[in-house]
Amino acid sequence: MKKKMTAKKIEEAVFKALMKGCALVVFGCLVLIIGTVIIKGIGSMNLDMITKTPEGGYYLGKEGGVLNAIVGSFVLTLSATAIALLMSLPVVLYINVYAKKNSRLATLIRLSLDFLWGIPSIVYGAFGFTVMIFFGITASLLGGIITVSLFILPIMARAMDEVISLVPGELFEASYSLGATKFETALKVITRQTMPGIVSAALIAFGRGVGDAASVLFTAGFSDRIPLSLLQPAATLPLAIFFQLGTPFPEVQERAYASALILTILILIVSVTARFLTARFRRHIIQ
Repeated sequence: MKKKMTAKKIEEAVFKALMKGCALVVFGCLVLIIGTVIIKGIGSMNLDMITKTPEGGYYLGKEGGVLNAIVGSFVLTLSATAIALLMSLPVVLYINVYAKKNSRLATLIRLSLDFLWGIPSIVYGAFGFTVMIFFGITASLLGGIITVSLFILPIMARAMDEVISLVPGELFEASYSLGATKFETALKVITRQTMPGIVSAALIAFGRGVGDAASVLFTAGFSDRIPLSLLQPAATLPLAIFFQLGTPFPEVQERAYASALILTILILIVSVTARFLTARFRRHIIQ
């Protein structure tokens, strides 16, 4: 008996050490990545980087900034996230409220979303490029928004589906017993109950979209100017980083790390904002 207890304690200690080791590796990778970006990019970080667009010869080492990429990334990804939210939320509410439990249609929808989630972003970019050619649309902000919205839609939908599926069945029954319709239950009860999860899903989708380069490489194009129309090409921070790292000039490559630092800070701001909104919406949750 004592030998069994000793063996279990050793087993528990080993797996506990492995878990701690894995956690340290993950944390170390995070520190290493952020540290590399800060160390290599902080020297080129200045006010011009965030307040000016690229001037003539910027990619040859001359003056300018990446304001065009900052604005392009924010407008493109925010618009794509809004479109994906408007498309995914009704689908998720349908399969969780209207569809019968374990129905074939709900299973097929979830399977389709899982399959779409696994498709590489470059395939979405190629698909968006093909559609744009068919409709005669050139590389533009509109093309990028449509492609990114399709890319992040399954990510957002599956994340929201997992959250809504955790809602107790008694909450549905209580709502129906008070005379509420399925539409009222979905909109006024389930949506408010899962609002923190919906915000988190939108954040995950936004972060995935703002950091992706493959899906916008052929659809959004690239421009040194801030787009003033949906039909004008738009720069994004991932593409700006890619093009700057591709130059043979060390000073331009350092600006690429500064652009990566800006992108990291942007995602950090979005994360903090989402946490704040999540805390605000949490008061509607039934504990």
